[in-house]
Amino acid sequence: MDKKILCNRIVDSVNNVFVADDTLILKKILCGFIASGHILFEDNPGLGKTLLVKIFAKITGCNWNRIQFTPDLMPSDIIGTKVWDTRNSQFRIEKGPIFTNFLLADEINRAMPKTQSALLEAMEERQVTIEGATYKLESPFIVMATQNPIEMEGTYPLPEAQMDRFTIKLSLGYLKSLEKECEILRRRINWKNDNPTDNIENVVTQQDMLNLQEEAEKVYVDENIIKYISLIVRATREHPKIRIGSSPRGGLSLLKLSRAMAVINGRDFVIPDDVKTLAIEVLSHRIMLDIEYTVEGLNPRVIVNEIVQKIEVPKDFTPR
Repeated sequence: MDKKILCNRIVDSVNNVFVADDTLILKKILCGFIASGHILFEDNPGLGKTLLVKIFAKITGCNWNRIQFTPDLMPSDIIGTKVWDTRNSQFRIEKGPIFTNFLLADEINRAMPKTQSALLEAMEERQVTIEGATYKLESPFIVMATQNPIEMEGTYPLPEAQMDRFTIKLSLGYLKSLEKECEILRRRINWKNDNPTDNIENVVTQQDMLNLQEEAEKVYVDENIIKYISLIVRATREHPKIRIGSSPRGGLSLLKLSRAMAVINGRDFVIPDDVKTLAIEVLSHRIMLDIEYTVEGLNPRVIVNEIVQKIEVPKDFTPR
C-alpha cells in the first residue's frame, strides 16, 4: 500500500475517536512513531493525553503496556528483576512491563528521579540491564509519556538527560472552538463505557509500522537542508536568553522527524517546511533559559520560534 495512504488511514482512524483542533498534532505523533522516537505529552489533567496514546497504540497493531507512575514506584517495577524459583532451585528473570512495543508511561513526573532514570538505557539503546544481564527490547520500541505541569502538587522534574531522550514534546491544550467541545460530548453518548479504546480495531500491522520506519530511512536530505537544521540548533546555543542550548541529539531528532513528515506527506525528500513544522516541539524542551527569564515565565517555545523565523530558509535545494 502507498505510504501516504497508509499514514492517512492511521490519522483518520485516530480522528474518528479523538477530537482534536486539527490533524497536525496527530501527524506529529505519527512522525514520532515513524522516526522510532519517544514522545512526551505535557498538559493539565483531563485533556485526553492518556486516551490519545492508547488509541495510537491500539490502531498500530502493536503490543503495548501501561505504567502508572507513582512516588512509590521502583525501577524493578519497570524493567523487571530476578526472582527465586523454588521449583527449579535457581533464579529466573521476571521481565517488567517495559518489554513491549509501546510503553505508556502515565504521569511520569509523579515518580522519584531514580525511578524515572530506569528508562534511560531503554530509551537510548533499546535494551535493559537486569542484575548485570542485558536484554534487547523488541522493535519497534517507543516510550509515550504523559506528565502534568511541574507546578502541580506531587510532581518531580524530569532529569535533563531524560528530557533530551524524548524526541518530541507535544501539548494538546484546550480545544479552541465550542463545536469541538460539543463533539466530545456527542461522541461520549455513543460509548458503552468511559474507555472507547475497547472497540478500536487495528488499521495497520506491526510490520506496516516497521516498513514505514524503513521508508523514513530512505528519504533524501539535501545538503542545504542539513545546513538549515544545523543553523537552527546552533542558534539555540548562541541566543542571549538561553543558558544551555540544544544538544546534537536535538539536531538528529529534528532530522529524523523531518524525514518522517516527508513520508507522511508522500515524498521521498525533505523540504524546509518539514523542518519548520517540527522545530519548536523538538527543541524547546532541550534548552534552558537564564534564570531571570525563567522567573519571568518566558516560554522556551517562544524563543525557538523566534530563532526559526530568523534563520533564512534555503531556497536552493535539490529534491533528489
